[in-house]
Amino acid sequence: MKKISILIPCFNEVENVEGISSAVEEVLKTKLSSYDYEIVFIDNASTDGTRDKIEQICAGNSKIKAIFNVTNFGQFNSPFYGMISLDGDCVIPVCADFQDPVELIPEFVKKWEEGHKIVSGVKSSSKENGFIYFLRTLYYKIIKNMSNVRMIEHFTGFGLYDKTFIELLRSLHDPIPFIRGIVAEYGEGFNMTTVEYEQPKRKAGKTHNNFYTLYDAAMLSITSYTKVGLRLCTMAGFVIALIDIIVALVYLVLKLTHWYSFHAGYAPMIIGMFMMGAIQLLFIGLMGEYILNINTRVIGRPLVVEEKRINF
Repeated sequence: MKKISILIPCFNEVENVEGISSAVEEVLKTKLSSYDYEIVFIDNASTDGTRDKIEQICAGNSKIKAIFNVTNFGQFNSPFYGMISLDGDCVIPVCADFQDPVELIPEFVKKWEEGHKIVSGVKSSSKENGFIYFLRTLYYKIIKNMSNVRMIEHFTGFGLYDKTFIELLRSLHDPIPFIRGIVAEYGEGFNMTTVEYEQPKRKAGKTHNNFYTLYDAAMLSITSYTKVGLRLCTMAGFVIALIDIIVALVYLVLKLTHWYSFHAGYAPMIIGMFMMGAIQLLFIGLMGEYILNINTRVIGRPLVVEEKRINF
């Protein structure tokens, strides 16, 4: 009997964990009854009572398990670690907030049985804020055009992954894994297919996404899968230097020939200095992001440090 491992990453989801586990188990029991299964929570050091709720759920059902992290290891490390910690024939990560429709699990499994070792859920539309969805679309298109890897638009990691792909993830030893990029990079070799869906609204609680988390995701994808940013800095530096030389020569000629009779004062110089300073700071910040990425990889800290496991 094949085993399906459902992974539910969570952080401060006390209002959702009981509902999502029940919803997932209902789908598995009614529509995938010929499969063995496990439902595993990986908690990223919640502080709102989520852990107590998970322990209660686990106490009443041995099929439901948990991994508790000692601290918050971020939105990418924790789910990735959970995926490589499971031993099912396939692993399906599902968000605790119900924004990943559990009704798609049987369709994922059907595609898997047809020979697709990766089945990626792709958002065709969303009930979230329209402006945010537009910004996401713009971000995906920019990254897709900048990267030498064909990124999947509106793919968040929700999907099904065969155990052979999970073995690949284990072998990467990546301290800052970006599952969206990894799937895009290696997906073709695992006969990847996609399933479109409309993303529903969060069922309860507040989203943990904010400017910092969105910026963190954007910078991780840019620094891990693109070279364009640094090359743009280099090219822009050459162009701006050339412009500066031309402007300087023009001013010199005008001054020597006394054509420069109007009194511009120091305004052009001040404006130029501020513009150059702003561009330099932007480029230094971008290079800093790449250096931070390298530094994190070189230090080689563990993906996650566990506090304890339940029902394993």
